[in-house]
Amino acid sequence: MKKAFRLKKKSEIDAVFQQRQAVKSEFFSIYFTNKEQELFKYALSIGRKYGTAVQRNLMKRRIRMIVQQNQEMIKKSMQFVIVIHPKSSGLSFKKINEHIVRLLKKSNIMEIK
Repeated sequence: MKKAFRLKKKSEIDAVFQQRQAVKSEFFSIYFTNKEQELFKYALSIGRKYGTAVQRNLMKRRIRMIVQQNQEMIKKSMQFVIVIHPKSSGLSFKKINEHIVRLLKKSNIMEIK
């Protein structure tokens, strides 16, 4: 996934959180906003309570892969932040994929085809 798709600045991420549009599940939360731009942008947030650095990086790589696999269906005008809760540490890749895709569809970030 190209770095052009990532929200990098703290001010950009804070702006998404201030919109307070969110969908949540037991394992993940997605905060999102609609902004006119060429590419969608996203960020991942995972706390230190999740586990070791290796476990946190593994989860971030998995979620980046899920977003990359579904980038064709994600609306270009969206900015979103995926917050990863510590409860999700025991999930398999398949379950993570199901939860993330379900939340993306529920929030209308992903077009349903």
